[in-house]
Amino acid sequence: MATGRASTRRAALGLGLGLVLLTSPLAAGCAGSGAADGAKSQSGPATATGRPSPRTTSPEELCTRIVAYWSRRQLKDDTYGDYQSMGLSDGQYDILMDVVDATRGELERGDARAADRLIDRKAHEGCEEWYRTGGPRKGPWG
Repeated sequence: MATGRASTRRAALGLGLGLVLLTSPLAAGCAGSGAADGAKSQSGPATATGRPSPRTTSPEELCTRIVAYWSRRQLKDDTYGDYQSMGLSDGQYDILMDVVDATRGELERGDARAADRLIDRKAHEGCEEWYRTGGPRKGPWG
Protein backbone atom coordinates (compact mmCIF):
# COMPACT_ATOMS: atom_id res chain seq x y z
CA MET A 1 0.00 0.00 0.00
CA ALA A 2 1.39 3.42 -0.96
CA THR A 3 1.90 6.12 1.58
CA GLY A 4 0.40 9.59 1.23
CA ARG A 5 3.81 11.03 0.47
CA ALA A 6 4.45 8.54 -2.37
CA SER A 7 1.00 9.25 -3.85
CA THR A 8 1.73 12.98 -3.81
CA ARG A 9 5.03 12.41 -5.63
CA ARG A 10 3.31 10.29 -8.30
CA ALA A 11 0.63 12.94 -8.76
CA ALA A 12 3.26 15.68 -9.12
CA LEU A 13 5.23 13.53 -11.57
CA GLY A 14 2.07 12.85 -13.56
CA LEU A 15 1.21 16.54 -13.66
CA GLY A 16 4.73 17.44 -14.78
CA LEU A 17 4.71 14.79 -17.48
CA GLY A 18 1.30 16.01 -18.66
CA LEU A 19 2.62 19.56 -18.98
CA VAL A 20 5.65 18.38 -20.95
CA LEU A 21 3.45 16.42 -23.32
CA LEU A 22 1.07 19.33 -23.69
CA THR A 23 3.73 21.94 -24.44
CA SER A 24 6.01 19.82 -26.65
CA PRO A 25 3.90 20.26 -29.81
CA LEU A 26 3.78 24.01 -29.18
CA ALA A 27 7.54 24.23 -28.91
CA ALA A 28 8.00 22.01 -31.95
CA GLY A 29 5.73 24.31 -33.96
CA CYS A 30 8.08 27.21 -33.26
CA ALA A 31 11.27 25.34 -34.18
CA GLY A 32 12.63 26.15 -37.60
CA SER A 33 9.81 28.55 -38.46
CA GLY A 34 12.16 31.11 -40.00
CA ALA A 35 14.93 31.03 -42.54
CA ALA A 36 18.47 30.32 -41.31
CA ASP A 37 19.50 33.96 -41.61
CA GLY A 38 16.32 35.28 -40.01
CA ALA A 39 14.82 36.38 -43.33
CA LYS A 40 11.16 35.65 -44.02
CA SER A 41 10.28 32.78 -46.29
CA GLN A 42 9.25 33.66 -49.83
CA SER A 43 6.60 30.91 -49.99
CA GLY A 44 4.37 32.23 -47.22
CA PRO A 45 3.70 30.95 -43.73
CA ALA A 46 5.29 27.60 -43.02
CA THR A 47 3.97 24.67 -41.06
CA ALA A 48 6.06 22.73 -38.54
CA THR A 49 7.29 20.58 -41.44
CA GLY A 50 8.66 23.62 -43.27
CA ARG A 51 6.13 23.36 -46.12
CA PRO A 52 3.89 26.29 -46.98
CA SER A 53 0.49 26.31 -45.28
CA PRO A 54 -2.41 25.18 -47.44
CA ARG A 55 -4.37 27.94 -49.12
CA THR A 56 -7.79 28.95 -47.86
CA THR A 57 -10.97 28.42 -49.83
CA SER A 58 -12.61 31.64 -50.98
CA PRO A 59 -16.29 32.21 -50.10
CA GLU A 60 -17.14 32.09 -53.81
CA GLU A 61 -15.41 28.73 -54.26
CA LEU A 62 -17.07 27.30 -51.16
CA CYS A 63 -20.46 28.54 -52.39
CA THR A 64 -19.80 26.95 -55.81
CA ARG A 65 -18.91 23.61 -54.26
CA ILE A 66 -21.91 23.42 -51.95
CA VAL A 67 -24.38 24.61 -54.59
CA ALA A 68 -23.02 22.13 -57.16
CA TYR A 69 -23.15 19.30 -54.61
CA TRP A 70 -26.76 19.94 -53.61
CA SER A 71 -27.78 20.58 -57.24
CA ARG A 72 -26.62 17.08 -58.16
CA ARG A 73 -28.47 15.63 -55.19
CA GLN A 74 -31.60 17.64 -56.04
CA LEU A 75 -31.57 16.39 -59.63
CA LYS A 76 -31.46 12.81 -58.31
CA ASP A 77 -34.33 13.57 -55.89
CA ASP A 78 -31.88 12.73 -53.11
CA THR A 79 -32.48 15.69 -50.79
CA TYR A 80 -34.51 16.27 -47.69
CA GLY A 81 -35.86 19.21 -45.76
CA ASP A 82 -35.31 22.78 -46.76
CA TYR A 83 -32.34 24.96 -47.62
CA GLN A 84 -31.32 25.30 -43.99
CA SER A 85 -31.04 21.54 -43.52
CA MET A 86 -28.70 21.55 -46.53
CA GLY A 87 -26.56 24.22 -44.87
CA LEU A 88 -27.43 26.81 -47.52
CA SER A 89 -28.40 30.42 -47.13
CA ASP A 90 -31.48 31.74 -48.90
CA GLY A 91 -29.27 33.29 -51.60
CA GLN A 92 -27.37 30.04 -52.16
CA TYR A 93 -30.66 28.17 -52.43
CA ASP A 94 -31.84 30.63 -55.11
CA ILE A 95 -28.66 29.87 -57.06
CA LEU A 96 -29.25 26.13 -56.58
CA MET A 97 -32.78 26.36 -57.98
CA ASP A 98 -31.50 28.31 -61.02
CA VAL A 99 -28.81 25.65 -61.58
CA VAL A 100 -31.31 22.79 -61.26
CA ASP A 101 -33.79 24.46 -63.64
CA ALA A 102 -31.07 25.10 -66.23
CA THR A 103 -29.71 21.55 -65.96
CA ARG A 104 -33.00 19.63 -66.31
CA GLY A 105 -33.04 20.29 -70.07
CA GLU A 106 -29.62 18.70 -70.54
CA LEU A 107 -30.70 15.68 -68.56
CA GLU A 108 -33.91 15.35 -70.60
CA ARG A 109 -31.77 15.27 -73.75
CA GLY A 110 -29.79 12.45 -72.15
CA ASP A 111 -26.47 14.24 -72.01
CA ALA A 112 -25.29 13.59 -68.45
CA ARG A 113 -21.75 14.86 -69.10
CA ALA A 114 -23.04 18.17 -70.46
CA ALA A 115 -25.41 18.42 -67.48
CA ASP A 116 -22.51 17.86 -65.09
CA ARG A 117 -20.44 20.59 -66.76
CA LEU A 118 -23.45 22.91 -66.77
CA ILE A 119 -23.96 22.40 -63.02
CA ASP A 120 -20.37 23.41 -62.33
CA ARG A 121 -20.50 26.40 -64.67
CA LYS A 122 -23.88 27.74 -63.50
CA ALA A 123 -23.02 27.26 -59.81
CA HIS A 124 -19.73 29.12 -60.34
CA GLU A 125 -21.40 31.95 -62.28
CA GLY A 126 -24.21 32.27 -59.74
CA CYS A 127 -21.89 32.34 -56.74
CA GLU A 128 -19.46 34.77 -58.39
CA GLU A 129 -22.34 37.13 -59.18
CA TRP A 130 -23.83 36.73 -55.71
CA TYR A 131 -20.59 37.68 -53.97
CA ARG A 132 -19.84 40.46 -56.47
CA THR A 133 -23.15 42.12 -55.51
CA GLY A 134 -22.76 41.68 -51.75
CA GLY A 135 -23.42 38.01 -51.07
CA PRO A 136 -24.67 37.09 -47.65
CA ARG A 137 -23.88 40.53 -46.26
CA LYS A 138 -26.89 42.19 -47.86
CA GLY A 139 -29.41 40.84 -45.36
CA PRO A 140 -29.94 38.40 -42.51
CA TRP A 141 -30.93 35.54 -44.83
CA GLY A 142 -28.43 36.42 -47.62
